[in-house]
Amino acid sequence: MLRLEPRPRPSRLWSYASPLLALALTVAIGVALFAALGKDPVRGLLVFFWEPVKSQYAIGELLVKATPLLLIALGLAVCFRSNVWNTGAEGQFVIGAVAASGVALLADAGTGPWIVPAVLAAGVAGGMLWAALVALLRDRFNASEILVSLMLVYVATLVLGYLVYGPWKDPAGYNFPQTRAFAAVTQIPRLMAGSRVNLGFVIALVGVVALWIFLFRTRAGFAQQVGGLAPAAARYAGFSSRRALWTALLISGGAAGLAGALEVAGPLGQLTPYVPAGYGFAAIIVAFVGRLHPVGMVFSAVLMSMFYIGGELAQSRLGLPKSLTGVFQGLLLFTLLACDTLIAYRIRTGKGVR
Repeated sequence: MLRLEPRPRPSRLWSYASPLLALALTVAIGVALFAALGKDPVRGLLVFFWEPVKSQYAIGELLVKATPLLLIALGLAVCFRSNVWNTGAEGQFVIGAVAASGVALLADAGTGPWIVPAVLAAGVAGGMLWAALVALLRDRFNASEILVSLMLVYVATLVLGYLVYGPWKDPAGYNFPQTRAFAAVTQIPRLMAGSRVNLGFVIALVGVVALWIFLFRTRAGFAQQVGGLAPAAARYAGFSSRRALWTALLISGGAAGLAGALEVAGPLGQLTPYVPAGYGFAAIIVAFVGRLHPVGMVFSAVLMSMFYIGGELAQSRLGLPKSLTGVFQGLLLFTLLACDTLIAYRIRTGKGVR
């Protein structure tokens, strides 16, 4: 019989191999799922893993999806490494999009290119404001940041709905719940002709470098991580737990808000009720599959965007529900949690010691 035996120390090998094994198991379960649904498993895998990268345009769309996932995951990594469990990045993403849209709607024929930085700054400010509510309630009343941040997602969605169905509704939009299209001057500059990839992808890569420097090359980043791993040691060293809480949530909220601003001022070009695309929740998986490391999250963001695009293609080409995207995301998360057991335990055969 098989049994788990505790390792004397966590396995460094399995800390890196676990996500790869989780991906392999996700693919294997996906093959079985396609077969159970009466679809060709090979064609199903091609839709998920080959179609999103088979052409320059497809790669561009992959990067468009990966950009918000990566930005949000970078902010969440700061929270999780600080032992602050922000589960409401989706709400911060939405409020960032709302704040950015408020600035973008001010543009007219005489507005200059300065509006683009203003739109992005508004998005960052909106996300930070929404995260600050979580930090305030945790700091002053010791409220659970998990529940507060999650509940604020629904409040953010209601705020969005009120605006697009009410005061910001486009009067010439045939009664559709959406704002008027933003002026061309507010659009995020694209990186290449014939592709929707814009400056947001470069900003996300700059964020990867900035987070690596912050976490591993600055005293402030060291203090954040010590506070998460050993709060007592952090207090003994003179690190402020309150500062760590506020820093983590404001960085995370700002990153999610920036992602929301890039989304509405980039691919969407207006504010609609469909802004909440689940990026804030999917980014949690991106952060953990990437091992909360800036470089690792680049690869996991690309993988997660493959699932998004694959789900859309599976709907149109295989006749499968779009919810298959969530199924693959959930499979990856749960297989990762299972495989992470191998970091602290090894599998042995034979009877256990009584």
